Amino acid sequence: MSDESAIAPQADAAPETAPATETPAVDPIAAAQAEAAELKDRLLRTLAEMENLRRRTEKEVREARDYAVSGFARDLLAVADNFDRALSHVPAELRESTVSGAAALIEGVELTGRELLKVMEKHGVRKLSPQGERFDPNLHQAMFEIANPDVPAGTVLQVLQDGFAIAGRVLRPALVGVAKGGPRIAAVDASAPAPGTFEGIDRTV
Repeated sequence: MSDESAIAPQADAAPETAPATETPAVDPIAAAQAEAAELKDRLLRTLAEMENLRRRTEKEVREARDYAVSGFARDLLAVADNFDRALSHVPAELRESTVSGAAALIEGVELTGRELLKVMEKHGVRKLSPQGERFDPNLHQAMFEIANPDVPAGTVLQVLQDGFAIAGRVLRPALVGVAKGGPRIAAVDASAPAPGTFEGIDRTV
């Protein structure tokens, strides 16, 4: 027999296989602790979301209650304006007149106007009459400037139309004339426009 036949591989030889790797044993205590930690984290997240939802709901309910009369109150502003216009056009001599009924009529109109404001205030609507106050762009709308070196710049010197606010929000800004040329006052809010720069923004509810 030749050497080649002696070294020929046998056909029925079994193929070599890689040694099997052992799967590490899972620690049941560690697995339970990891699961408990995950469930605790989910619980805390759920509780936080529920708390945020509760706060948002309370805020929405509070705002709905505070601003429920906004539309009705805005409609009443014209009535309040008419009382002011009627009284502003009464001649001084008529106020001092002894003519029967004239003084009583004027007094009745004044009382009715004051009563209207009291009812509005009862429902959270406050009148803004900023005569002599510092101009506030969040509450007032400047229509013009008045040169006056004797008063601080930015002081409201003239009120063309009173404003109204409800629960901290402006229903209608007061229309005012603002002083310029006097000494400047330190700005209360650095982000607010300086006197003389009256950007128009929507501040109504």
